[in-house]
Amino acid sequence: MPDQRTIIVTGCSSGIGAHCARALKADGWRVFATVRRHQDLAALERDGIEAFFMDYTRSETISDFVRDVTERSGGRIDALFNNGAYGQPGAVEDLTTDVLRQQFETNVFGWHELTRQVIPLMRRRGRGRIVQCSSILGVVPYRYRGAYTASKFAIEGLSVTLRMELQGSGIHVSLIEPGPITSRFTANALAKIKENIDVTNSVHAADYRRQLARLDGSGGTNRHKLGPEAVYAVLKHALTSSKPRPHYPVTTPAKQGMLLKRFLPADLFYRLMRWTD
Repeated sequence: MPDQRTIIVTGCSSGIGAHCARALKADGWRVFATVRRHQDLAALERDGIEAFFMDYTRSETISDFVRDVTERSGGRIDALFNNGAYGQPGAVEDLTTDVLRQQFETNVFGWHELTRQVIPLMRRRGRGRIVQCSSILGVVPYRYRGAYTASKFAIEGLSVTLRMELQGSGIHVSLIEPGPITSRFTANALAKIKENIDVTNSVHAADYRRQLARLDGSGGTNRHKLGPEAVYAVLKHALTSSKPRPHYPVTTPAKQGMLLKRFLPADLFYRLMRWTD
């Protein structure tokens, strides 16, 4: 199909990426999906999706992926959906610099590298859409999520700047800011806190135990959590609207957080967030 729209979607092993890749395919897009584990390729390929290995922390895999997709598509990339990421929990004072650096390697630097390699392909055609799956934590702070929050604040700053710099090029940049979405994100966060944080010897040990109970499900469920289809609904608008928005908050907590930050005095807002779970 020579006129078939093409899109790159990253982080497609599960959750938002997996759902959006399949939904885009069903809506007629040619989807180039990435995963960072080779064993996750087969499930996507069975559904007719062109799947590739790519690791945001390994530059050579980004370049290899872009080269392969360029060859397959004849240089046509209509859209990029940066989605692959993870969250590193932990109090800021408990994060080693190496752990913080690892968070940025995946959530910021890898996204930047892939985006920079795709933009020239879009410029040649005079149009394109770049959609960043950020987070409400890229807009408001949250205790014990300093590494993830910092990485998403960085993505927000880079992306809105890029949006302004690309004005007039035909390339539009949008940010999706989800709140709680059903995915493996929480399970991965649980593994990261156990891997990188000395919970027992931290002054925050009591809070960590409460957080761990919430992450493993024994502390109750989040009644505001939505499925990944909620993200796809706004992704479709960002990809197809003649006037894509700069920001798309998803879920009630995300929308409330944005409103509160906008209208409350800063000190009151941060004190309120201090007690938010």
